[in-house]
Parts: sequence; structure tokens; C-alpha cells
Amino acid sequence: MRVLHVYRTYFPDSHGGLEEVIRQICESTKASNVESRVLSIANESHPQVVVRREATVYRARQTFEIASCNVSLRAFRLFRELVSWADIVHYHFPWPFADVLHLSARVDCPTVVTYHSDIVRQRFLGSIYRPVMNRFLRSVDEIVCTSENYFATSPVLYRFQDKVSIIPIGIDEDTYPSVSREDVDGVRCEFGSDFFLFVGVLRYYKGLHILLDAIKGAPYQVVIVGSGPTEAELKTQARSLGLDNVRFTGYVSNATKVALFKLSKAIVFPSYLRSEAFGVTLLEGAMYGKPLISTEVGSGTSHINIDRKTGFVVTPGSAKALRDAMDQLDDRPGLAHSMGIRARQRFSKLFTGSLMGDRYVELYRRLLAKAPESR
Repeated sequence: MRVLHVYRTYFPDSHGGLEEVIRQICESTKASNVESRVLSIANESHPQVVVRREATVYRARQTFEIASCNVSLRAFRLFRELVSWADIVHYHFPWPFADVLHLSARVDCPTVVTYHSDIVRQRFLGSIYRPVMNRFLRSVDEIVCTSENYFATSPVLYRFQDKVSIIPIGIDEDTYPSVSREDVDGVRCEFGSDFFLFVGVLRYYKGLHILLDAIKGAPYQVVIVGSGPTEAELKTQARSLGLDNVRFTGYVSNATKVALFKLSKAIVFPSYLRSEAFGVTLLEGAMYGKPLISTEVGSGTSHINIDRKTGFVVTPGSAKALRDAMDQLDDRPGLAHSMGIRARQRFSKLFTGSLMGDRYVELYRRLLAKAPESR
């Protein structure tokens, strides 16, 4: 079975949660003889084809970008070529240009959309895009939402509920680097230990400006891993607050990231808008047995993190609520330890990569079985 994944960015050009989700889907379906390719946009498209362990990546050179939407004129021809290869086309939403690619081509094979997030911020441009979005979502065969929480609170998905299925994101620990004690000790020398950890692309909806307000005067350290559009602004805020208990690492290797998870006290994930539909960092934290702090935005973050069991779920946008949760985990190490154990147990029961992969393979096979009747 040949599956083409379509999203605006992918490894090795970018490193975010959604890219990791695509990687995990590709990895977790390999055992069922699924061959995966990924079409993405890159600022520099040489080489055009990158062979990775999980998939072969086809990179179209970006022509321009508008409102964080990558556009490539080269992608039209490349998309048609890849569609002719595929048994299934699997889109990852939102990426408005993918809607245009789909609607401009004759896609005769079954199509799936994993609906990662509503479009939250672009109200004016969103009103222009909405008719295209609705036509695109009507035309695909199946829409996957990553949690019941998000499905229940999304007005867009409500309109297409007859074709929506729920497949939670899962990750496979074996796809992460194993790190030695010496590796961990080296990272400890550079970053310390027993800190609160954030990992992700530094975007406006991640709520890191709220986190910085929350930790002013706190007796513990926070390590922020990642880079992104708000990085300079956040560093300026940290300086203006006089914070000496926060460390911005920028991009780090996967091995260093794993070591940081192991060294951390807890995972803090202050995203405060519905643009944060799931939270792969929370899954990673649970996988490594860490207590979690997240906010209640009606999304999959509260499917991963259960308040007062696997961690704390706090009011979005509240620096005080965030600080109170961090203080509790810092003051009560026994509580933090037991929450971390329960987070790992919940991960093992609900969020493994193999479970997600089995569900996607079942969906692909069902759509292929129906294809001769409908096409």
C-alpha cells in the first residue's frame, strides 16, 4: 500500500510537533507494508528527494508565503506525479495550499485528512478561505480528528461529522534515540537537572509569554527547547523581567532532547489557544514518566493530561494558575513522582505508536475496499 502525506513542512527542513506526528504515522504503518512518501515545501529544494528511514521526502521549492501559508508553483506538477503513484493521499490540515493542490488536480484514489487544528487567528483571510476549505473537506473521503475533546468543540468538524473518525496521536519510544548515562551526564553539565521543561516551536499560541510572567521570582529553573517566530520577543521579555531562572536552548539534537526529558522535573505546556490541538510534547513527557502541566482549551491536551492524576490542567492565559501548579510539583516531589507514573501508564494504554498505526492501516484498507464502488 502506497500512501502520500501532504503537509507544508517536514524534516529535515523543520522540526515541530506536526512533523513528528507524520513521522510517527509513517513509522507505525511500515509493519503493515505501507510505503510512505511526503510532499512538503522547502526554502531550498536541493536535493529535491530526501530518503529517510520512515519515508521518502519530496521537496518543492517555495515561491512565496502569505499568512504562514507556504506556496510553491513547482508543487502543482510534483503533486500530480506523486498522486499517480499513491494508493491513498493523506492530507494534514490546516494548510490552505493543500486544499488548492487537491482541488486543482484529478485525485482518483481515496483521500484522508488528519484535522490537526481549527484556523484560529486569521479571521479576515479565513473568511476568504472558508469556501475553499468547505469544498475541500466535502470532497475528501474521511476526516480524522485526533481527540473526542477537539471534535466536540470544533464548529468545522461538526458540519462534517458523518465522515469524521477519531484516531489519537501515538508515538513509539523505539523511534527515539537511546541515550547513555554518559550522554545524560554531559547534558546535565550544560543544562542542570530537576527543571521544568518546554519543547516546541516558539509560536504565539504556545503561551510562553505567560510562562515567563509566571516564573518571575520562582526558586526553580525552566528550560525552553526550540526556536521559532516569537523567540526574539520572548528573550526580550525575559531580560525585561530580569529572569535568571530560564534557559533558551534553541534547536537541539534528538539525543539531547531525550536527555533533557529524562533530567526534567516536569513538562510545562502553557498553550492557551485552540491552535494547540493535541500536544506531542505532552505525549513525550508522559512516555518518559514525567508529570504534566497544561491548560484547558477544549482540545486533545486534556485527553493526554488528566487534571490531578497525570498532572495539572489549569486556566488558559493565567500566569497565577500556571505558577501555582509549578509550585505544587516543586514543593511535593512525592506527588510529582506519582503523577509521572500515572502519566506513563496512560501513555502505554492509549497513546503508543503501534495503536495509532493499526488504526490508520484499518482506515486505509477500509477506504481502498470501498473505492471501486464509489469511483
